[in-house]
Amino acid sequence: MRCNFADSLLHGYFDGELSAPSAAAFERHLQHCIPCATELVDLDLLRDRLQLAQLYEPASASLRRKISAPLRPIAPAPVASQPHLWHWLAAAAALLFVAIVLWRVSPGLRTDEYRAELAGEIVDAHMRSLQSGPTAGIASNDEHLVKGWFDAKLNFAIPVRDFANGGFALKGGRLEVMEGRSVAVLVYERNRHPVNVFIWRTREPDTSPRTGSRQGFQWADWRKDKIEFCAVSDADPADLDQLHQLINSSV
Repeated sequence: MRCNFADSLLHGYFDGELSAPSAAAFERHLQHCIPCATELVDLDLLRDRLQLAQLYEPASASLRRKISAPLRPIAPAPVASQPHLWHWLAAAAALLFVAIVLWRVSPGLRTDEYRAELAGEIVDAHMRSLQSGPTAGIASNDEHLVKGWFDAKLNFAIPVRDFANGGFALKGGRLEVMEGRSVAVLVYERNRHPVNVFIWRTREPDTSPRTGSRQGFQWADWRKDKIEFCAVSDADPADLDQLHQLINSSV
């Protein structure tokens, strides 16, 4: 099974093309994604096989002279011996083993710290949406219309409900890209306070809400039926708890 990262960041990370923040985000992802770690090993093996096969045509002597003529000579650097393929296999296997060990024995690293950091990024996205005004998406309180809009753009289904009777009126939705994956955002309003609920697919087990605050905004993150939710607002924390219960009852 491939995850969203495999189609967005993995090759850029392998080729060293990611920015420092994106590379750090992908390395955090590797701590809890064995398929991506395995694919990195496969790419490493493929690269080394191609290098060992020497599938290229040597340049002619005249071409080498034309290229070398304008270049300034420099002292040759010592050439390291080419490692054998089994060296790469051993190194890749060791890295994969470390990733598996971190996954199994360090649940705190892959849950609390990671979720808190991700929640901080989500709060920042929430703040940007408030400052930039209307964003590309859909503005509607029609559950079916909003769900159909998301279904056409996502490869997983999200629960779309209007909880106006519970004090949370559906206002629409939009898409965000966070850490290389598509994230659905349902927009609600609670007593004139905008509430954004960020939703994405996960392999993690269900959890009760983990809450926090950042720059005056409250957030609550939880998982239910292989979907992760993070609600953000400047409303009262009790309101987010109520919204969590409403959403969970609809999943």
